[in-house]
Amino acid sequence: MFAGEHGDCAKKAGNEGKMACTASFASLDLTPDQKTKMDTAMTEHHKAGCTEATEAKFMKDAKGILTPEQFAKFKAECSKKEKAGA
Repeated sequence: MFAGEHGDCAKKAGNEGKMACTASFASLDLTPDQKTKMDTAMTEHHKAGCTEATEAKFMKDAKGILTPEQFAKFKAECSKKEKAGA
């Protein structure tokens, strides 16, 4: 698993279909500081468990860490993966 990938988070929590975005951070051209913050947010999300509330908090955190352009790309990648059933 690489940064930005939640793996089988939804299955572990019994929330099929409610999985945090599995988009790769690699495509976002993150600064070292952004990467550290996103990795921390991802770790906290996993520790808290995969629920709708923790997913919303993760996305809110991501929005605060990423530039508007990066966040738009991140959300677009998330949408593509959700539609593909990832």
